[in-house]
Amino acid sequence: MAHRIAVAGATGQIGREIIKTLAEREFPASELCALASGRAVGGSLSYGERNLAVEAVERHDWAATDLLFLAPGTPAPVTLARKAAAAGCVVVDTTGMVDPDAPVVVPEVNPGALATNPRIVASPVAGAILMAMALHPLQALGGLVRVVATSLQPVSGAGKDAMDELFSQTRGVFVNDTATPEQFTKPIAFNLIPHVGAFGEGGLTDEEEAIAEDASRLLGGVAVAATCVRVPVFIGQALSIHAAFDRPVQEKEAREAIRDAPGLTLLDRRDDGGYVTPLETVGEDPVFVSRLRADSTVPNGIALWCAGDNLRKGGALNAVQIAEELLRRGALRGG
Repeated sequence: MAHRIAVAGATGQIGREIIKTLAEREFPASELCALASGRAVGGSLSYGERNLAVEAVERHDWAATDLLFLAPGTPAPVTLARKAAAAGCVVVDTTGMVDPDAPVVVPEVNPGALATNPRIVASPVAGAILMAMALHPLQALGGLVRVVATSLQPVSGAGKDAMDELFSQTRGVFVNDTATPEQFTKPIAFNLIPHVGAFGEGGLTDEEEAIAEDASRLLGGVAVAATCVRVPVFIGQALSIHAAFDRPVQEKEAREAIRDAPGLTLLDRRDDGGYVTPLETVGEDPVFVSRLRADSTVPNGIALWCAGDNLRKGGALNAVQIAEELLRRGALRGG
């Protein structure tokens, strides 16, 4: 049974990747509408072996759509999502802006959150997806008590203009051209910026709050502390994670649990190059785990490094997998 699908924010990084992923995974679509606003309307996007005309999101008929993917860059996403849901459309939200009460889902971690057939489902921020994927298999070995993580975030998470700024600043260093930063508060080329998102009153940024909240919901309410750092990498996100459990977790059994988990790849040799870097994750679907070891600074501590493509599993792929799970459960109308 094929379904009528729309992707809002289709011309952005995640929107394009969602369309690409739908084609790659042969999601059953009788119709796919690429929606955007402003100057993007009238352009075209590749969908498998054919092109899609980009249509105006403001004029779309939601009663004729079964499934909406809401990607970053969509204007007035809250209003749009509510209008679509009221018309009977199921919304998969990748913006994190629509409904704080919507279930936050990573299909390998908590597919049961879809049991109530919600009209709006949230796909978490990339850092929370990677963290939950890496830690979920270990929960069968011991209850998580606390997680502390540093998230190293690529410029693609801030959009195409941010990627262009990294490129131009990198080139400028070699020709002695010091351009004024526009997308970031400080130069990003050959630099690290401990600031992703807007600062709140308590000193956390909204990205840090989003990672902590989403990961906590995915992992059963565990306390999560995150520090986010923008790094001069185009695509590929990594986290350094320290987790404490309520009982001892042996390295050997932790490795076995991660090795057997769907969507994870363990690459952890204790020699030069025996780990995965963000660059190596580009275009790859799995989340990669490396540097797994005991953390002796806390009782029952485990430390690890995980990395993944923030546009794939950290974004588009997870959203499409949510849709696949909804389809499997018969939660989509029409066809």
